[in-house]
Amino acid sequence: MNRLTPRHPIYWLNQAHLINDIYTGMLNPIMPFIAVKLGISMAFATVIMSLSHIFSSLLQPLFGFFADNIVKRVFIFWGLIFTSVFISIAPASHDVWVLILCIILGSLGSSFFHPQALGLVVKFAENDKARIMGLFIAMGSIGFSFGPVLSAYVTQFWGLSHMPYLSILGLVTAFSMFYFVPKIAPLTSDKSDLKFKKAFRDIFANKKLQILILIAILKTLITTSCSILLPFLWKSIGYKPFYIGCILFGFIFAGGIGSALSRSFEQKVGTANIFYTSMISTFPLMILFALTYKTYPVISTAIFILIGFITMLAQPVTMVMAQSVLPQYKSIIGGFINGFSWGVVAIFMSAIGFIAQANGIIPVLLVVSIIPVLFSRLVKYLFTTSEK
Repeated sequence: MNRLTPRHPIYWLNQAHLINDIYTGMLNPIMPFIAVKLGISMAFATVIMSLSHIFSSLLQPLFGFFADNIVKRVFIFWGLIFTSVFISIAPASHDVWVLILCIILGSLGSSFFHPQALGLVVKFAENDKARIMGLFIAMGSIGFSFGPVLSAYVTQFWGLSHMPYLSILGLVTAFSMFYFVPKIAPLTSDKSDLKFKKAFRDIFANKKLQILILIAILKTLITTSCSILLPFLWKSIGYKPFYIGCILFGFIFAGGIGSALSRSFEQKVGTANIFYTSMISTFPLMILFALTYKTYPVISTAIFILIGFITMLAQPVTMVMAQSVLPQYKSIIGGFINGFSWGVVAIFMSAIGFIAQANGIIPVLLVVSIIPVLFSRLVKYLFTTSEK
């Protein structure tokens, strides 16, 4: 592929992905402090965060369907605007219902952005789509990792009321992207093949895609549970907002590095071993975290960061394999792997938050981390199951 110059559309799609996901990562470390400000419990705050993931993720396949059928860049442009404006305003809210409304609107912006951006990356990639997809996903993970640091810094040193100023970064990027990312031809030459019911029926009927979507859901279960619940644990033992933000930064940034290196690891150890490593390793690592977070905080932080790296290692492989199964539905499938999986997990997170409040965060995380291990046997069917 040609070098990604500042005028190359993938360059700007990568930048926009980084900026968009900065905003989606902002709320996790500061939600315990927003909860104190508004007088709400951890369980209710978890429900609010679940709404964020539901609206930013669960609807992505639907928006992916429309993105595969239009030639305008409306989703990537307005999506970033909505995300940057409303997520920045949310923490400054003085009413819980205003908070929820802003989070829903900002999360919808992220749901607009991702499916079309994923489809466009594949379209503009000239060769080695796996490497390009790994870089694109890594940029999102890196942005998601900077979000906690940025929001935690502003919260601790300036106050929640100054968070709306952070929207400027997203607005500038959105208008720059609108200028540099060209208008596109439809992602398929035969629109009759992209009937709504047919597209979703084809995807859900495909055995390989069923397994890949389930794997994406299980890996998302780990990252989401850790990102939402552990800030409450750390706050309870006296950690400051910025310190919590830095830990989450390490966790998510390591995930971005894992995505970026995914292709290299896949070439060395094989695709199947990437899946097995990503699904099985997190349970023993979570046990080590549980044993060390009170007495050896530095070691536990390093273990937590390693969990982020391991969990995201298979994400690009999952995405490329899924999109290659039914290439006419690139954006829709991107919405399923990158979004639908998060939305499904978010539905369960509401209940997980109440269980964690009643029984403790660490026991819940241990149970959550063993689930991918139990389902890891499905990986072998990815290489023995026919396409349909």
